[in-house]
Amino acid sequence: MSTPLSPLLQRSAPHVQALFRVVVGLLFACHGASSLFGVLGGAMGQGGTVPAGAWPGWYAAVIQLAGGLLVLLGLGTRPAAFISSGSMAYAYFSAHQGSALFPIQNGGEASAMFCWAFLLILFIGPGAWALDRVFFGEGERAPAPAPAAHQEPSAA
Repeated sequence: MSTPLSPLLQRSAPHVQALFRVVVGLLFACHGASSLFGVLGGAMGQGGTVPAGAWPGWYAAVIQLAGGLLVLLGLGTRPAAFISSGSMAYAYFSAHQGSALFPIQNGGEASAMFCWAFLLILFIGPGAWALDRVFFGEGERAPAPAPAAHQEPSAA
């Protein structure tokens, strides 16, 4: 069933995907910057930082900052989204799941949401405004030509 809005929605989809990617990447990078540099409220809202090399917090913060910036820019989007999603799955199951079943009970809402948001970005791609498109042509590839029909050599 088609509605009059369908063409508008179809034309807008790559731009909405890109906007979603930019917002998720920015929010994720802010978490990393907060933990690494003590900006925006710092680690755990205390204004402090995670000690360099501390497992797993410092490594998670590096993934958050680097992965968030890469996803934000749309550069290496799919690999960055894959690693970021995995890091949030690890965070959820190692830091939150043990204390209660549901994310609302165990404080793991952000980890769960980031995990699924990055998984979605991995599958749908970066959208319209991505550096991947500039450097690698992702999303702009011409369709592969159809294979030529097999022709028997003509008898001459």
